[in-house]
Amino acid sequence: MRGAVPLIGLALAAAPLAAQNECSGLFNPALRPGCELAVDAYHTAQRVGGIAISGGDPEPGAIGVLGGLGRAFASVRVTGVSAAIPNPDGSQGAISGLVPASVVTGGFGIFRGLRGGLLALDLLGSATLLPGTIDKLAVDKSATRIGGLPLGVGYGARIGIMNGRFPIPTVSVSVMRRTLPRLYFGDLPSGDHFAFDSDLKATNVRITAGMRLLALDVAAGIGFDHYSSTAHLRWGTYGIRTAEIGLPATSSPRALFADAGLTLPAGKLVGEIGYQTGSDVQLGTNYSGFDPKAGHVFGGLGFRFGF
Repeated sequence: MRGAVPLIGLALAAAPLAAQNECSGLFNPALRPGCELAVDAYHTAQRVGGIAISGGDPEPGAIGVLGGLGRAFASVRVTGVSAAIPNPDGSQGAISGLVPASVVTGGFGIFRGLRGGLLALDLLGSATLLPGTIDKLAVDKSATRIGGLPLGVGYGARIGIMNGRFPIPTVSVSVMRRTLPRLYFGDLPSGDHFAFDSDLKATNVRITAGMRLLALDVAAGIGFDHYSSTAHLRWGTYGIRTAEIGLPATSSPRALFADAGLTLPAGKLVGEIGYQTGSDVQLGTNYSGFDPKAGHVFGGLGFRFGF
């Protein structure tokens, strides 16, 4: 569990270029090793934070659009991402842990669609609830809060392509835009090796195909994501700040996912499993027990209500 705390914080920002490029312009060569360790962690971790708040299907346990005006749904689920990132403490090892996110999603139907369900439209909204007490992690005081918990928000739409009947699946496309408030991690005066603040924005496109099998709705799909963040990274020696760099960051991974919804008297119990593809990240340091090309497995469990 101790490794999960820095992992949660680090998973919210990343650098877009290799560490050696970000740190090569430092006037003092002695500052570069610390810079490279921190930038490597950012560079590999942005995708982890992005998939944690994005997940797979934005409407888990559903096989298509709602079906027009007067239809609505609400869901709550917890998503976890299994991940490893370089350890910024200089050990040249890796931190492994589970990055969690609690997401509440709702939607309502707008248009039933043309013949066969073409161009049917639902509007979607989401809220990502952030834990209130995580060691060394703080949220911007001006962030929107519910019940004292800061949250990130999201909005989007789901468009129907066709309504299928077994064995032909129902197909839909969804687009979501999600954001998190600025987060602050670490404290140099207390002796931390580095500290940073960062926001995170995620744009998610999902193509989903699903069908009903008795009491079970099953779906699978592919996702195309784009993550961006603007971070400020500070590091020092013996608690004294010695350097600071800005880290604008972008990454565009893919996601594969499958989910199912079991119909119960009060709603649907929904579950999801997925995989975010890796990429060939160029790091400034070689780390033991860490593969920068590896992808990330994620999964979620929740409940969905229809109205």
